[in-house]
Amino acid sequence: MGRRVALVTSSYHPHLGGVESHVRNVARELRARGTQVEVWTVDRGEHLGVTRLDGTVVRHLPTPMPARSMAGLAGFAVAAPRAWRAWRAAFRSFGPDVLHVQCFGPNGPYAAALAKRTRTPLVLSAHGETFMDDHDVFGTSALMRASLRRAISSAAVTTGCSEQVLADLRDRFGLTDGVVVPNGVGPVPAGPAVGTTPAGVDLPEGPVVLGVGRLESTKGFDLLLEAVAGLQAEPPPVVVIGGVGSQRDALLALAERLGLGARLRLVGPLDEAAVHAWMCRAEVVVVPSRMEAFGIVALEAWRAGTPLVATALGGPASFVTDGVDGVLVDPVNTAALGNAVGDLLRDATRRTALGAAGRESAERFGWEAVAGAYGSLYERATATATTGPRAER
Repeated sequence: MGRRVALVTSSYHPHLGGVESHVRNVARELRARGTQVEVWTVDRGEHLGVTRLDGTVVRHLPTPMPARSMAGLAGFAVAAPRAWRAWRAAFRSFGPDVLHVQCFGPNGPYAAALAKRTRTPLVLSAHGETFMDDHDVFGTSALMRASLRRAISSAAVTTGCSEQVLADLRDRFGLTDGVVVPNGVGPVPAGPAVGTTPAGVDLPEGPVVLGVGRLESTKGFDLLLEAVAGLQAEPPPVVVIGGVGSQRDALLALAERLGLGARLRLVGPLDEAAVHAWMCRAEVVVVPSRMEAFGIVALEAWRAGTPLVATALGGPASFVTDGVDGVLVDPVNTAALGNAVGDLLRDATRRTALGAAGRESAERFGWEAVAGAYGSLYERATATATTGPRAER
């Protein structure tokens, strides 16, 4: 019987995003390697219970957290024992050999407490949540900061999707070592696309500049709009952005002020197949983040063979070779960002060369390699685990 691993993630299907994609692909690859896997994720109030995705059991578990108000504390006192029973029941049902937290949110304190109670090795994987969270939970919550520090101190190993992520954990949360395990990208997705695909959108004439990600300030889509608005191009480019978030209305208002109007199209949430379809339609993919933990969108652009302009602030600078398989730029300098995009729109030969080099670079980031790296860490974690009774077996 293979090793049993519970991937304990802060978010999962039916929600879409980088962490969700990472965990889904890792679960698939681990199972292909003979590892028994369940995904445990945060119940956001949908009460989905136990479901299956790609043949993997998915448990949606309650994760109430204490609030500062008296009413909030009273509610937590009632909800927490029920939640703990649900986590213990999940452990007894599956009996994992490793608890692997993917992106430390409300899932993290519960998984860490369960690991301590059951003497189960804990593996932590950070995806930039400490500095890219839309609500700055680690800046505002002393409880979450303390919980993450304790979890790091007790974990068998901590990974980050980039060296930038590990550096933040070392600077602010007591990490002393850490291992980089990057994101990955799979083959061209098969099957129908979920979301708005190019065929379903009537676009104005002009080249497409594509962005994909949460519509939040950290992702820098306002910087992209300002950069594109300054371009002198005929026909002018159309900016298409896939994703959802709190800045949707602000981006639409900014587009009106900048004179972009209908040349901004917000097409909503996209699954992997829809992202690929849009990238194949686009002339340029831009990752304009003010700070980026990794930038899985860059890998998706490479897979599609679409030229990439990516932020130099954070993760992409660790794997994109400027001028070879992408263009790196500080997006806060919107003039420089606009020049990078405009130069590519005017130079089809360069776009072709960057796209071809990107396809070659994407081959270094297969999900099988990511799962293999995790598998080696699980072996190390279980080999060095403290021996003793497993109370919840």
